[in-house]
Amino acid sequence: MKHGKKYLESLKKYDGTQVFDLVAAAEMVKKLSFAKFDETVDVSVKLNLKKSQTVRDTVVLPHQFRGEKKILVFCKGEKEKEALEAGATYVGAEEMIEKVKGGWLDFDIAVATPDMMKDVGKLGMVLGRKGLMPNPKTGTVTFDLKAALAELKKGRVEFRVDKTGVIHLPIGKVSMDSTKVAENVQAFITEVKRKKPADAKGDFMQSISLSSSMGPGVWVAIKDEE
Repeated sequence: MKHGKKYLESLKKYDGTQVFDLVAAAEMVKKLSFAKFDETVDVSVKLNLKKSQTVRDTVVLPHQFRGEKKILVFCKGEKEKEALEAGATYVGAEEMIEKVKGGWLDFDIAVATPDMMKDVGKLGMVLGRKGLMPNPKTGTVTFDLKAALAELKKGRVEFRVDKTGVIHLPIGKVSMDSTKVAENVQAFITEVKRKKPADAKGDFMQSISLSSSMGPGVWVAIKDEE
């Protein structure tokens, strides 16, 4: 992969063998960023997993860095009122399903009550491809809409390991205080450790790195696993 001149200039500021604690890593990412826009800071964690193992969950990051998310709730009856009062952007049943079938995807998160999943499941090809399918494991299939939407509005995000054993997650912005970025990363790492499969062997976390949208990655020290 070829990199541009600015990327290569940035890379000269970092010895790729250096490993930092979270705050220092966030500081280094700031120094290495070069785009004219406020770059997103991403964290990448490489896990030691068997092919049969997976890691997937959600985490509420302590510091928000994105604008208000548009939430679609698939529900009907009295639940529509509950969803709207809890802050849903869009609410509905069959009419919303038909709208999504038609290609409408002007929302960031989809939530559904369990009784709607038989019909919502038919949207698998559309929602699944975009990572928007409601799922009980991530708390987006529930009758407790008030609690679910409250967490989503606080900044709850979903993470999952990919086929290469890596979890990628946007974790902050270059303009944020480095301590806040570090606290977001720590909250995420804590949740990942909690999802360690019971039969996982060896060191669970093999590597952690931080990078800005355009900049090179910075290695983060892995603390002794409990």
